[in-house]
Amino acid sequence: MLALEIVLLVVVAAGVFLPALVVAAAKLSERRHPPLGRFIEADGIRLHYVERGDAGAPPVVLFHGNGAMIQDLAAAGLIDLLARRYRVICFDRPGFGYSRRPRLRRMTPEAQAAVFEAALKKLNVREPVVFGHSWGTLVALALALRDSDARRPVKGLVLAAGYYFPTRRWDVWMVSTPAIPVIGDIMCYTISPILGWLLARTMIRNLFAPDAVPQAFKDQFPLGLALRPSQLRTTAEESALMIPAAARLQSQYRSLSCPLAIYAAGADSLIELDQGPRLQRHTNASVLHTVQKSGHMLHYAVPEEIVGSIDAMMVAVRLVGSPRLAPAFRAPEGAPAARPAR
Repeated sequence: MLALEIVLLVVVAAGVFLPALVVAAAKLSERRHPPLGRFIEADGIRLHYVERGDAGAPPVVLFHGNGAMIQDLAAAGLIDLLARRYRVICFDRPGFGYSRRPRLRRMTPEAQAAVFEAALKKLNVREPVVFGHSWGTLVALALALRDSDARRPVKGLVLAAGYYFPTRRWDVWMVSTPAIPVIGDIMCYTISPILGWLLARTMIRNLFAPDAVPQAFKDQFPLGLALRPSQLRTTAEESALMIPAAARLQSQYRSLSCPLAIYAAGADSLIELDQGPRLQRHTNASVLHTVQKSGHMLHYAVPEEIVGSIDAMMVAVRLVGSPRLAPAFRAPEGAPAARPAR
């Protein structure tokens, strides 16, 4: 009987101590890593974003992947590189960083696209080129697919290491457990942050492999923010939504009216290599770059090439006068162009 009482006492103590420790750690991380930018309310959601560059320059919008936030794209150098000649707007997507995520709304790529469309309208952003990495590619595609004659279109898409077509992915379902109501909340305030700290180094190394983890990522990415209960739940929810989202969107790719630059990683341990080529075959105006010897974090491996693709897209669309008429673009002779991917 005494042993049972001790076990119950330990369980109760853990049930009180662990959530308090997790909350304290989250608050400490927020004090150490305050918001980098500004906030805007769009479609009932408070979004955190940074804006860089000349406000009068052509706009470029950046969407990070699952589990990440603005600091990921900043550490890769994309924001600074693009800000030299563009108006750059980078969001924390709903539930990540300092952007809110409603508990009772399913934040599918389509739902997020509606939120960002409203935000960009408030920011007076017209005809942006949109970059998306990993899960962010689904949001970028959903935003482009909202185009109609009544709306200002997305000028073009640059997509890196995206998941576009449904496949059998048991690993995705396994990491979705923290998204389950009640059970997931208990996990996010107890064991999930602890497991996250224990496994983070290995998971991050696998994301970059075979490349080494860049020092900029180690220095600038706030892991403590990523392991807060709210962001862990969001990460799990997006894992659960990924396959159904790709299944819904795949039939619409041929209707895309803007040009695409598609980047695929030859050594990606997270996304199947054929995802990029399949998307190219399902779109009307696209260029495929396969980076053979790099992993999932392509925006660290080839940031200059990605910027070059944006440059080429800006030039090509400007010359033809409309993204709806842009062919599979190539920069004209003498214009900035994307360098061949490695």
